Amino acid sequence: MSGITYDYMEQYIKGLITEESDILEEMKIYAEENFVPIVQKETGKFLEFMVTVKKPLKILELGTAIGYSSILMSMYSGKTTRITTIERDDKMIELAKSNIKKYGYEDRIQVLPGECLEMLKSLNGKFDMIFMDAGKGHYNHFLPECLRLLNEDGIIVADNVLFRGMVPNNDLLERRKVTIVKRMRKYLELVSDNKLFITSVIPMGDGIAVTTRRSTTNEQA
Repeated sequence: MSGITYDYMEQYIKGLITEESDILEEMKIYAEENFVPIVQKETGKFLEFMVTVKKPLKILELGTAIGYSSILMSMYSGKTTRITTIERDDKMIELAKSNIKKYGYEDRIQVLPGECLEMLKSLNGKFDMIFMDAGKGHYNHFLPECLRLLNEDGIIVADNVLFRGMVPNNDLLERRKVTIVKRMRKYLELVSDNKLFITSVIPMGDGIAVTTRRSTTNEQA
């Protein structure tokens, strides 16, 4: 059990998800064999759903790894969608660029090397969707810059927000993960307590938080 949901729930939900494309399956096998963390199956399906509904023209991703989720989002969004993804690990950057080229997404996905917070501060322009999947203990630090870069009606999707069940349950908390858990709780408080935002925390995969700005009309109502 992941600590987020019961095993029978996880297995049932995963069983409902149809097989992925050959490209994604090939990347998933590589990730499993080489112990590279990528989004869980349910999270991948959720990202597919979000890009299909939102139809974002510009997506920012924090944490590229081997390029699995950026390719997934590009695959299921429109051909005019452009994805900027940030990664600090040189080996992952090399693998991600290789995969992006191999599968023909060079003109749609740009990999920026560097630390997420530093790169966020250097970026300008606006994004329709931001996917947080890097530096689990720094989401609260990323948030101000992400909001600066987010379109008024944009959305932030943050992965791993329940972090193996440790965020909502102290009984599962590991001593070496205390700082990450405290900071993740802080992030969830920031996006949940502020009346300027609407946030939904979904106990799917390792926990997903979806945040958008509350419209002026809704505030006045």
